[in-house]
Amino acid sequence: MEKSKVFFTDFRTQLEVSQGVKLQRLIRRAGIGDIDFEGKFVAIKMHFGELGNFSYLRPNYVKAVADVIKELGGKPFLTDCNTLYPGSRKNAVDHLYNAEVNGFNSVTTGCYVIIADGLKGTDEATVPVPNGEYCKEAYIGQALYDADIIISLSHFKGHEMTGFGGAIKNVGMGGGSRAGKMQQHCDGKPHVNPDLCRNCKKCGRECGSDAIFYDSGKAVIEQDICKGCGRCIGACAFDAISTENDTALEALCGKMAEYTAAIVNEKPHFHISLIMDVSPNCDCHGENDAPILPNIGMLASFDPVALDQACADLCLAAEPIRNSQLGDNLAKPDWHHHHDHFLDSNPNIKWKETLEHGEKIGLGTRDYELIKM
Repeated sequence: MEKSKVFFTDFRTQLEVSQGVKLQRLIRRAGIGDIDFEGKFVAIKMHFGELGNFSYLRPNYVKAVADVIKELGGKPFLTDCNTLYPGSRKNAVDHLYNAEVNGFNSVTTGCYVIIADGLKGTDEATVPVPNGEYCKEAYIGQALYDADIIISLSHFKGHEMTGFGGAIKNVGMGGGSRAGKMQQHCDGKPHVNPDLCRNCKKCGRECGSDAIFYDSGKAVIEQDICKGCGRCIGACAFDAISTENDTALEALCGKMAEYTAAIVNEKPHFHISLIMDVSPNCDCHGENDAPILPNIGMLASFDPVALDQACADLCLAAEPIRNSQLGDNLAKPDWHHHHDHFLDSNPNIKWKETLEHGEKIGLGTRDYELIKM
């Protein structure tokens, strides 16, 4: 497979040239106009941010993309699927309210919000996974299935399980219905080492399924209730929680890549990522810690694997911010330095496996040419 082209521009601007204009110039240069949008339904897959989290992408960037799509004749709509865990996006009523509160509406973005898997997360399509090894079928939001074109618009940031969240996580995990998310998470459920548990109860506050109780001052995870979302692993500061299945994270990474392949299969697709406000954890949290890295820039490509690889490489080459989770870890005198910003921020993660498996199943290539604008 030949190198994929990934287009990049930083956040520097000249007088009277907004970042929205820069983003529009970027996606046009990257070739979005090569897609036939005329009269087509265009799903802009994104994340509206959990209530209380302020690091999600501003609606202004969405409008910049939607305006280009409309100029090209498309009918764009914003979409995401409901979450597996409790929160402000677990059903369409709450999810739409969440999007509205966080600024996503027809005035601010120029298009409407459709929750892809319906009221309760059960409005789904079952589709085959091309070259699937972990999954033969994927359960995806019906609106994503019905869309003619998929555009992913991702906030590139850290993640407590997959290392980072970029195009593949946005489409693959975000595009799965509730059943699809469960399928991706089901390979390993965490357990608690009582010798390391400090009874801080942070894991219980972060639990995605109310599966954690406390027995004699130690956390216990009820396996029959646990959904395997892994938020407790990221919440524990004492490495007391881990998965029972050593290959669970690897399987999660592989399944995300396979779900992405299933969603974009035989459809035109285009991917945009903004490396800014690089919080250590996902925008699914109801808060966001300080950025671990400086704002880097905006990238676009037809290849989601190449795009994620380019974003990761730019992040790995950046200087960590001292007053952050990453900076605090690196400052510890006994810290085992991984020389990997994602691992040094969240040591219990895997991220390369997502890109390796995506390349293996033909989703894209990690070999790319970075074209700077």
